[in-house]
Amino acid sequence: MLNPLDYPILLLVFSLAVFWFSAWLDASFHKIQSELKESTRGDLTLVLGGTLTLLGLIIGFTFSMAVSRYDQRKNYEEEEANAIGTEYVRSDFLPASDADRVRALLKDYLNLRILHYNARFGEKLSKIDAQTARLQEEMWAAVAPPNWAQPTQVGTLVVSGMNDVLNSQGYAQAA
Repeated sequence: MLNPLDYPILLLVFSLAVFWFSAWLDASFHKIQSELKESTRGDLTLVLGGTLTLLGLIIGFTFSMAVSRYDQRKNYEEEEANAIGTEYVRSDFLPASDADRVRALLKDYLNLRILHYNARFGEKLSKIDAQTARLQEEMWAAVAPPNWAQPTQVGTLVVSGMNDVLNSQGYAQAA
C-alpha cells in the first residue's frame, strides 16, 4: 500500500497545488463580494485576529512537541552508541576466543545500526531490521552461555552490558 508520508516531495507538490487552488478560489469569491459594510469589516477583523492567534498557538505547540521528540530521539541514539562502546570494552572480560567473536559481532552490529539510520524506508529498511534481529540473537548467544556455565560477577557485567545494547536499540527505534 502506498504511504504518502514515505514520499515527502510528492506530498509537498500535492499540498502546494491544494493551497494554490484554495487561494485562487478565495480570490474569486473575494471579487464577487468586494463591497463590505463597515460594521461587517470590523467583525471580520476580529475573527481574523482570533484565527491568527489560534494558528500561532497551534504552530507553537506543534513545534514544541517536534523539538522535544527530536531531543528524545537524539538522546536515545547517544545512549545506544554508548551502550555499544561500553560492551565492546567489557568484552575484554570474556575468554579470548569469545571476546574476539563478540567484538566482531559488535562491529557488524554497529555497521547495521548506521545503515538503519541512513536508510529512509521500504524494503531496504526491512532487510536491515531482519539482519539486526539475527545479529542480536548471535550476540546474546555469544555472551550468555559462557556465563551460564560459570556465573561470575564479571560475566554478569558483560551479560548486563549486552542487555543494555539490545534494549537501547529498541528505545532508539521506538523514538
